[in-house]
Amino acid sequence: MTENSIAAGGYRALREAAATVDRSALARIVLSGADRRSLLQGLLTNDIEALTAGTGCYAAWLTPQGRMITDLAVLELGDRSMLLVPADRRDAISARLDQSIFSEDVTIEDEAGLYDQIGVDGPRAAAAISRAISTSGAVESLPVYGSMRCESRNASAIVARTDWLGIPGYDILIETPCAAGLREALAQAGVPAVPDDVAQAVRVESGRPLFGVDMDEHTIPLEAGIEDRAISFSKGCYVGQEVIIRVLHRGGGRIARRLVGLTLGDGSGAPPARGQALTADGRDVGRLTSVVHSPALDRDIALGYVARELSEPGTALQLASGVSALVTELPFI
Repeated sequence: MTENSIAAGGYRALREAAATVDRSALARIVLSGADRRSLLQGLLTNDIEALTAGTGCYAAWLTPQGRMITDLAVLELGDRSMLLVPADRRDAISARLDQSIFSEDVTIEDEAGLYDQIGVDGPRAAAAISRAISTSGAVESLPVYGSMRCESRNASAIVARTDWLGIPGYDILIETPCAAGLREALAQAGVPAVPDDVAQAVRVESGRPLFGVDMDEHTIPLEAGIEDRAISFSKGCYVGQEVIIRVLHRGGGRIARRLVGLTLGDGSGAPPARGQALTADGRDVGRLTSVVHSPALDRDIALGYVARELSEPGTALQLASGVSALVTELPFI
């Protein structure tokens, strides 16, 4: 079987059934103590105090200037709160959290190396998980970022519903010595493993920005279009809130740039490189952030930032290399 046919089969599994996805780009930070949620409530953009055991949310942590320190998922487990964060930011985020604790009853627990995180994504992911492991409830009934505890091969595990790729998905957190057995059980249940480039194609087709690729320390959440998922507009104060409110209410939501979808070229030639400049009438008006080949569209597509006035779908731009770039409504699929 060729590499292309394996990739094609993996893409179909993600779109039509279920596949396992590498989640090594994510790490976990665990907080315990009576004041953990009130601490996070003052730091993060979403309503952490509203969470109850078994629920969770997507959020961002901002600087006082409204720029992103990171995005993250919060899983409220009842006795602990688990943060799913970019792996390359874990130590910096842990240190920053530690610096935010004064007299509060909050402890940062070091669970590094104790668990593996296995992604299972696709419309039939819940059924595949139920075939592979014993759960204490219906996996498919979990809300997004909801979680449940279960057992797999006599090991404790947590199943959390996630949507990193913009399609139905789950993360299974399992004790590391038992992870290989779970992967084998999923494979026996008909769930193939897909390479990261296939997962990234689905993510871009879904219009989901990725921190460290489409978002960084210079990004305001409103530019990346994640406010509907990441920001509560009814909670109390959090770091960076003044900037968000000022842009929304005093500036009418006007931001200088916006993350958009882009359809590239005519389908021929090699995909352009990430980071290439986007131009209009010879002016530099933006940059590509994610570039993939869409199997469904059979076209190269991208996410990228463009000047606000050029962000409407149908706007024709060019890459610095001369390849055409058409602003396209998200999601692509």
